[in-house]
Amino acid sequence: MQLLNRREAQGRLKVGQPIAIIDIGSNSVRLVAYEGLVRSLTPIYNEKVLCGLGRHVATTGRLDDDAVGRALRALARFRVLCATMNVSDVFVLATAAARDASNGPAFLEAASRACGREIALLSGAEEARLSALGVLSGFHTPDGLVGDMGGGSLELVDVRAGHVGVGVTMPLGGLALQDLSGGSVKKAQKIIRASLERAPDYLEKLHGRTFYAVGGTWRSLARLHQAATDYPLHVMHAYTIDPGGSLDFLHLVEEADAKTLKDIESVSEARRPLLAYGAILLEEIIRLGQPKDVAISAYGVREGVLYQKLDNETQQLDPLVAAAADLNLLRSRSPGHGDELWAWTSQFIDSVGLPETDAERRLRRAACLLADIGWRAHPDYRGEQSLNLIAYGSFAGLDHAGRAYLALSIFFRHEGLSPDKVGSRIKVLAGTRLMERARFLAALMRIAYPVSVAMEGVLPRTPLVVRGRNIVLSLPKAMADLANERLAGRMKALGKLTNLDPVIEVI
Repeated sequence: MQLLNRREAQGRLKVGQPIAIIDIGSNSVRLVAYEGLVRSLTPIYNEKVLCGLGRHVATTGRLDDDAVGRALRALARFRVLCATMNVSDVFVLATAAARDASNGPAFLEAASRACGREIALLSGAEEARLSALGVLSGFHTPDGLVGDMGGGSLELVDVRAGHVGVGVTMPLGGLALQDLSGGSVKKAQKIIRASLERAPDYLEKLHGRTFYAVGGTWRSLARLHQAATDYPLHVMHAYTIDPGGSLDFLHLVEEADAKTLKDIESVSEARRPLLAYGAILLEEIIRLGQPKDVAISAYGVREGVLYQKLDNETQQLDPLVAAAADLNLLRSRSPGHGDELWAWTSQFIDSVGLPETDAERRLRRAACLLADIGWRAHPDYRGEQSLNLIAYGSFAGLDHAGRAYLALSIFFRHEGLSPDKVGSRIKVLAGTRLMERARFLAALMRIAYPVSVAMEGVLPRTPLVVRGRNIVLSLPKAMADLANERLAGRMKALGKLTNLDPVIEVI
């Protein structure tokens, strides 16, 4: 039985020491530490301070002295935190506010002393490129236009077939708009329209494709949109908004007092005044670009920096499968069983001739790798614990319907195949097809585990295939006594789903 402790598992994962990014933005100064430099990043610590460095830079040309003081104190704290976490590498970035302010160079010198690291001052084009690389890191084969709205600027850049186009930067960050418009929403709208109309090539490329919205203001808007629509999954990354159906909501944010918005308590007070500017900017991008959907990205410049440090082979890995493989290695009883389960279920699906898209195949592969991660929980709660761990986990390359499918597959594996065992909200999120696929895969798993006991080397010797009108499970003579009522009952459940007759044969 291959039970790994955490240190052994991390050694096999080759994550090394933690790695960190400090992002000195126009609105916030943030530290994010990750478990290691791998394809599927796992944050182990995340802290931000809303310093407002970019406030008034557009009109005064200078960083505010109080904001500078808050930023330097935050950076000094981050230096201690990184040392405490034994972070191996810390990359420090600065963006629009430090780039545009006359006292930016003096601030960067003081900031470097405070954090104990050299600071990379990104150009607008470099900021756009890194933001797009972050989207490549966080989505499976993204295709569309990345828009990164910070406090001081907006970056737009095209992503297509794994390639990043040349980006453009505009002074349309939340703090910049607030400053330039004198706090007038109507004036801000005119500023936005004038700027966007000078970038028609970028918005024309967006027609019928996805707009990937990066930045804290847009994530806050998405959180409020989830509350307004009673959305069942409170995960920001890959949350998708229908452009047509969102316009009334955006108008509401632009015109209403922020205090009256549902779940406004989830948005920090310092960011609330910027919500209207984010709503106006998103509305204008939708109006001019006509995207098919808007996808919220929790991945941006920080993740782009780390993505570009990976070798090409690692960059090409599927982020979802990589994350599932890591969890499988860390939390399953016998990690090799996950790959064997994938091959075993593939053999059955091929024999039955069940149509399966490429997207469904990668989801099934991830589900097989995640199938045993809840085994340490109490038996009565393994389904619920697994569902929560997967539905709310830190996964990249996964939309919300896919999250629901993975969570339901493992839930049904533990709790049985009845749809009534789980709440309606997550079933609606999965949709009818993925819901039934989850039950079908769970039915296969519920046969595999009583046979293999989650151990490697068993499933290759006990194939499950369809022959004519029969589902046939083959057991070697040495394993014949496994054919008890429990296993027969699970075969019968699969037969009911497939309208085939179950047979257990000894070979």
